[in-house]
Amino acid sequence: QVQLVESGGGLVQPGGSLRLSCAASGIIFSLYDMGWYRQAPGKQRELVAGITRAGSTNYADSVKGRFTISRDNAKNTLYLQMNSLKPDDTAVYYCKAASHYDYWGQGTQVTVSS
Repeated sequence: QVQLVESGGGLVQPGGSLRLSCAASGIIFSLYDMGWYRQAPGKQRELVAGITRAGSTNYADSVKGRFTISRDNAKNTLYLQMNSLKPDDTAVYYCKAASHYDYWGQGTQVTVSS
């Protein structure tokens, strides 16, 4: 079965850093476009960062220059390095694998607060 298992979320102070990981199984990972999305309470889910199977990346304007998405196909793992975190980054973060069919992780909470 397909599984996307996220880790690395938690509570961090403004200006701090976190690294999220998404371990994928049950798919040919290298053939999937991958992405990180987030959803804050009362708001729509939004794309934070994406990376194609060819390695090209794109970022939401709100995180550009602070977040870096990467993938390790040998480990079937997607990463999101988050630096200079702000309270507005507080949300549930979801991992997505996209091809002919899309798969989602369970979500992991990121809270940025002093």
